[in-house]
Amino acid sequence: MQKRLICTIHGRVQGIGFRWSVRELAAKLGVTGYVRNSEDGGVHVVAEGAEETLEVLRAFCYRGPDGAKVTGVDVAEELATGEFTHFEIRSR
Repeated sequence: MQKRLICTIHGRVQGIGFRWSVRELAAKLGVTGYVRNSEDGGVHVVAEGAEETLEVLRAFCYRGPDGAKVTGVDVAEELATGEFTHFEIRSR
């Protein structure tokens, strides 16, 4: 069953390669969607895929790449819409 994972990551998560790391992991996992910086200094992720692969991505959001200091993650889950064909980095 395909699901949608929505995460907003808070803390020191901009300017350290967080978006690129998420995109790289998403490509390895075969999930679709996007990652972007938020205006409040966080990172926003919308990803669709199998529940098991989304759990791997969710776990990464709680720790991030080297240099990240994640202080909180807002998480929501929905049914997948199938609107994405790949995973990309978007601008705000």
